[in-house]
Parts: sequence; structure tokens; C-alpha cells
Amino acid sequence: IPSTQTIPLIFLTAKSTKSDLRMGMELGADDYLTKPFTRDELLGAITTRLAKQMAVEQESQKQVDELRDNITHALPHELRTPLNGILNLAQFLIEDYDTIERGEAMEMLQEIRVSGERLYRLTHNFLLYAELARIEQQPKQARKLLDYGEQSFTRTIIQDLAIQKCLKVNRKDDLHLELQEVVVNISQSKFTKIVEEIIDNALKFSEFGKPIKIQSYFQDNKLNILVIDQGRGMTPTQIAKLGAYMQFDRKLYEQQGSGLGLIIAKLLTELHGGELNITSSPGIQTIVHVILPGKLSI
Repeated sequence: IPSTQTIPLIFLTAKSTKSDLRMGMELGADDYLTKPFTRDELLGAITTRLAKQMAVEQESQKQVDELRDNITHALPHELRTPLNGILNLAQFLIEDYDTIERGEAMEMLQEIRVSGERLYRLTHNFLLYAELARIEQQPKQARKLLDYGEQSFTRTIIQDLAIQKCLKVNRKDDLHLELQEVVVNISQSKFTKIVEEIIDNALKFSEFGKPIKIQSYFQDNKLNILVIDQGRGMTPTQIAKLGAYMQFDRKLYEQQGSGLGLIIAKLLTELHGGELNITSSPGIQTIVHVILPGKLSI
């Protein structure tokens, strides 16, 4: 970003028509003063713009500080939990190698794999979030993550992933699918990541036996995905604050995961010209709605 990009710009001009003013603002002016103007008017405009710039910088710094604090408190726990599982089970296998039953050893190896997968996903999400956050600050970097020319046929991806996720936690009977085939201009890996995170969110924060409904349909040249669960829900304030490492009510619910999932899904969706919206009634229902440019499969 050029060092001058964040400096407020005030147009001082004799052009006073509405169209001139509109053009000036569209070209990036923060304010537009037409001649003749007084010294007090100019100083007032400068003071106002500098105050606004300072407020924006303070808010940005507040968000950075909040993210840093959340990561500082949560990351050690997030890393320690799967690492402890891997190290403790591995040590037990080493010490009792000659006496341990084959079936018991296999169970431990499977637990090690689960902990390894959790650790891998955690580190992957951190790296992906860092890249997406950098793109938010430097939009020109977006081309590095965009997959030009790649497409995804969404029905099979959603269906297979939803069934796989629900089977893994023994909730296949809770799953209800209503899917339409729509093609989107996004790679399978990134589309899968979006779907994975919104399904995981529904599974994490709803109880066994509560239905999870997933719909996809084509409307207004867009793919719409709805993931509806009857779980804890979110307040309007929580939805408005949706961001990195805001894992709401963690002390109460003690859910696993870094809390980055939904914001990663949101940033990936927006990167590809879409949007992710959440509507929720706490303790009743949450609807995650993903919209992406798409077309019907021929």
C-alpha cells in the first residue's frame, strides 16, 4: 500500500456543480470545498478529516489488539490439547509395547490420528486466516487465492461432505438434505472448505438428535446454501462481532476448535464475489446462508 494512501484528501476547487462534486468524491476525495471558502472552513474540514482518520485507526488497532489477546489466551490451549493426546499415547505405546493388546494399541493409534488431524486443521486454519486477513488489507493480493477458470459442481460436494461429517459423529439420522445442482466459479478445495466450516459449526453447536437441514438452490444467477440447526444460537451482538477467535460462551459449552471456521468461510465467500449471512434466535435456531455467483448445471 502506498504510504500516501491513507492521508485524507480534500478537493479545493472552483467547480461547484453537483456533478463535479459527485465526480470528486468518486475519485477518492474525503471532502470537497468550493471557492470561495474561508480559513475557518478549510481548517474545520482538515480537523474533521484528521479526527475521522484517527477514529478509524483506533478502531483498527482495537480489533488487532482484541485478536492478539484472543489468540494469546486460546492458542496455547488449542495446541496443547491435541499435542498432549499425541505425546501421552505415544509414550504409553513405547513403554508398554511388549504387553499391550493389539486391539488396545489400534484404539490408541486411532486416537493419535484424530489428534493429529485436529492439530493439522488448526494450523491450516491459522495460516489460511492470516492470508485472508492480509488480502482484506491488500486487495491486490487476492489474485493469489483466486482460482481463475476452475469450477465446482456443488451438489455432490455438499452431499458427500455432509454425510461424511454426520457419520463421523453418529448423527446421520439428524441430517436432512434438499440439494440442487449448481455450478460455481471456485475451486473444489475452497468450496469444500466453505461447506466444511458451516456444517461443522452446525454440528458443534447443536445436540445429538436435533435436526440439521441443508438446502441448496439456484436463484437470480446465484447459488444459495442454507444450513439450519436447532442449537444454542447467537445473539445479534455476537453475529455483528463475528470475527477471528470469538468463540462465544466457550466456558459454558467447552467446544473444541479455534473459532476461526465461520470467519474463514465468510472471507472465502466474499473473496469469490459472494456473501455469508447469519440469522439466529438464541437457544432456538441458527441459519447460515451462503450466496455465491453460479449457474445451473446443463
